[in-house]
Amino acid sequence: RRKLRSEVAAAFPTLSTEQLAELIPNKEELNVIKIHSHKGEAITVYMNHRNPILFEVEKVLYPTVYTLWVYPDLLPAFATWPPVLQKLAGGADLMLPGVVVPPSGLPQVQRGTLCAVTLLGNRAPVAVGVATMSTEEMLAAGMKGKGFAVLHTHLDHLWWYGDKSSPPTLAPLVTDSAVKESAGDEEELQGKEPGSSSCYPEQQQHVELRDLSLKDRDTCAELLGKEELCENRAEPAEDASPEQQHEAEDSRTPQEQMDALFNQCFFHALKCKVKKSDLPLLTSTFLGSHMVSCCPAGKQLDIKKSSYKKFSKFLQCMQHQRILQVKELSKGVESIVDVDWRHPDIKAFAVPEGFSSASAAQDSKSEDREQTYHAPEIIPLYGVSTKMIPLFQESGHRKGSVLSSSEVRNIIINYVKSNELVDETNKNFVKVNAILCDCLLDKSEQDEISHLKWDELLSRCLERLQPFHQVTFSGQEPVVRKGNIEPIDISIAQRSSNKKVTIIKNLELYGLDPQCVANTLQQKVQASATISPAPGAKDRVQVQIQGNQIHHLAKMLVDEYQLPRKYIQGLEKAPKLGRRK
Repeated sequence: RRKLRSEVAAAFPTLSTEQLAELIPNKEELNVIKIHSHKGEAITVYMNHRNPILFEVEKVLYPTVYTLWVYPDLLPAFATWPPVLQKLAGGADLMLPGVVVPPSGLPQVQRGTLCAVTLLGNRAPVAVGVATMSTEEMLAAGMKGKGFAVLHTHLDHLWWYGDKSSPPTLAPLVTDSAVKESAGDEEELQGKEPGSSSCYPEQQQHVELRDLSLKDRDTCAELLGKEELCENRAEPAEDASPEQQHEAEDSRTPQEQMDALFNQCFFHALKCKVKKSDLPLLTSTFLGSHMVSCCPAGKQLDIKKSSYKKFSKFLQCMQHQRILQVKELSKGVESIVDVDWRHPDIKAFAVPEGFSSASAAQDSKSEDREQTYHAPEIIPLYGVSTKMIPLFQESGHRKGSVLSSSEVRNIIINYVKSNELVDETNKNFVKVNAILCDCLLDKSEQDEISHLKWDELLSRCLERLQPFHQVTFSGQEPVVRKGNIEPIDISIAQRSSNKKVTIIKNLELYGLDPQCVANTLQQKVQASATISPAPGAKDRVQVQIQGNQIHHLAKMLVDEYQLPRKYIQGLEKAPKLGRRK
């Protein structure tokens, strides 16, 4: 510990003796872990309180984000935009166009200096990297090119070794030069003529709005306060010239513009598209059918480019304002169950020019939904079970790790090659060692099978992993669930007087609104359709329509909605056409 403490003190001279003792305590447990990166580099990780605090690569010590959250001023920090974090966590380096240059200027660093990366509006570092050029070279290059080689970020695998906490909210430091500059600007503005000083409140409001849009919002009230301000600023005065209006609109950041667009489409959809009879309404249908149809020409809704990042968070804030109520009627699927159409914000909303509220209210909702519905992307995944741990631990995976089929295939291939298990006489076969025997063979097979074909090896491995699946709806974050996804179940039941009815279940799992499907089928086949609670399935409903309508269902689900047949169960029960009794 003394050696480590001395190395940390030499690497980070700004740490005081007390801070060193706190970071590397004398009596508390300090664990050392050896890991390997994707590039094959050997990395030593030092753990304290179950969190990685330092990591060493080629005898150079680096702090983790957990350490930098406690000592945010340990390294020179460069700020970037919040959406850039996902790119950095995915393995990208920080390019100079993504670095925000503050009014006080960039920190002075040399090439090879260890630096921290923060998000604009929060001083808590989210990444650690090495500068690829000095500050002078960055400015001379016009802030273009690679600025920092990123080594570690929030949300990466090293962060996952810890308690997976989020960055704290640390207010940016106000430098003396910035204070003097703002004071000088104020004096300069006070010395100007009264007519020219009238733009000062607008400038001040713009700065406050930008701060609000970039700080971490812990409460929905702060978010909604920002949205209202953005709306007010997005509506220029009637007597303003087109040039002034265009300038006011361009002054907003892309994030603020996307927030304002979501608010506009949200209130437009509630006022003109949604009726009380449509409730409960799937949130995915509300976004994909109603809000998208209210989006102005030339613009596109993208929740990831807004300050909310997730549509569920946007709806939570609207629910906090008592505009609507959202409930999870089935596991992982949310629906809008109530809307307060008397809310002042809905009443005060004016439909933008180019949209006819009367015609919009009379549109056929079933046709809109058919046109805008996008089948979800469903990807089968596999979880590492207890029995399969010995086979996957070499690749750094633990129990519960979720992998795609291609990742499982690569891991198995690497394991076979690294252990030299390919049969020398026939490369189509793999020799079964003790680990493969325990993981993939039944007890009755262990004495009989010594070789397996590649295809059989991979299929046996997939069969013995725990099934998972990932569902991604259009405009929403992917959702990973245990088990295989339940198919849409179509069955035929017989009622009184020998009448047959078609029953459809599990539509909600695929982002389909049961009421919408019932209305569409009712119009197509001219038969009555009803919705009732699905027996044995909590908070799910089933659609029931008179007659054997499987042919029409197959055409709608497979041809129109583009759902794969493997996710629809019961299509074989369709009546055989042209058969005579």
